[in-house]
Amino acid sequence: MASKKKVKPDGRERGGFKSSRHGKATASGSKSEQKKAAEAREKSGKQHTSHEASRFLKGARIAPKRITGKETAADLIDGTFQAYNAARLREACQLFTNKMLEKDVTVGMTLTGALTPAGIGMSTLIPLMEAGFVDWIISTGANLYHDAHFGLGLAMHRGNPQESDVVLREEGVVRIYDIFFDYDVLLSTDAFFRKIITGKEFQRSMSSAEFHNLCGKYIREREKALGIGNQSLLGVAYECGVPIYTSSPGDSSIGMNIAALALEGNLCVIDPNADVNETASIVLDAKRSGGRSGIFICGGGSPKNFALQTEPQIQEVLGIDEKGHDYFLQVTDARPDTGGLSGATPAEAVSWGKIDPDRLPDAVVCYLDSTVALPLLTSYAFARHKPRKLKRLYARREKMMDALRSEFRKANDIPHEPPASKLERHR
Repeated sequence: MASKKKVKPDGRERGGFKSSRHGKATASGSKSEQKKAAEAREKSGKQHTSHEASRFLKGARIAPKRITGKETAADLIDGTFQAYNAARLREACQLFTNKMLEKDVTVGMTLTGALTPAGIGMSTLIPLMEAGFVDWIISTGANLYHDAHFGLGLAMHRGNPQESDVVLREEGVVRIYDIFFDYDVLLSTDAFFRKIITGKEFQRSMSSAEFHNLCGKYIREREKALGIGNQSLLGVAYECGVPIYTSSPGDSSIGMNIAALALEGNLCVIDPNADVNETASIVLDAKRSGGRSGIFICGGGSPKNFALQTEPQIQEVLGIDEKGHDYFLQVTDARPDTGGLSGATPAEAVSWGKIDPDRLPDAVVCYLDSTVALPLLTSYAFARHKPRKLKRLYARREKMMDALRSEFRKANDIPHEPPASKLERHR
């Protein structure tokens, strides 16, 4: 005997679907009736409006403009980047330009992947800093090391990634995928860094921002001597007062040369404690000044975490009340399902206190190569936004650190300020 199907109070059989709340046909309705209705509608010439009241269909209609070749990059992005990662790039451009570039937002940028060897420093990062669109940076040491090649007048070349690496080694040519350069470029850059690091200004412990500021000063002097203009990210950061940190100082040729000089008694040391606290002080200052904090992540890796951990450092470790970064923008090719930090989503970051949950709608992840996204986003920003006044955060490091110490003491009931040397300054 067949069992009777149980019926719910709304008339549905168990396992059925609720009728449309708009009283119109849904995919769970009678297929025969839906088919007949569509045929009748077509015969009468009546326009299809079945689901226009659905909240899921409130997005702009996909109706791209025709491409003529006369449009700007910004027009192309706004008018034709309709779906998939093209749409995410459009959202990224609009988030960065319309919200993150408001004058009260402090914009931090992280750099991973071999971006500077590909010329991204000159084409996008330098213009962004000079326009006041980027206020502070966390980068891999490798990006800063390869950036120095350009400031020293050394050449990088386009190449064929299919060439034999054994032959390239025999020819004294180094390859970064399809970027080729002479092995002597490495030797010359190493020699430059070793020469300046032996100077008196470097003979102490310092944050990586202090170290890179000093390096930028000397690279800028070399550029002027060579008459090649502003080609180095480090040189322009020095002039614009943009502090540049590296999350892993020893993980690059710059750090390797510092370590080599230490064997000779050189006293230059990059202090990671100073980096952790200085970056946290930048974010706290952005919030306490009545503004907001935005993070623009290019790639992922250690720089991504170092930028985002500023909020857990403030909240969890220092015990200071805060809510998280206001804006999260990431361009990456990393998947979120492998557990790696590079692919971790902004929603996951909320659980750590890294991102303000109330601002989660203002978060965009674009799955795209940074060397494609950055030039397009930079062009879009310049087309849609005027330059901002430079924040010159490097010169404000001591003041921001004083504020961090003060809030830390207050939050932890520490009555008196412990003895602490002020940040040393170079002249």
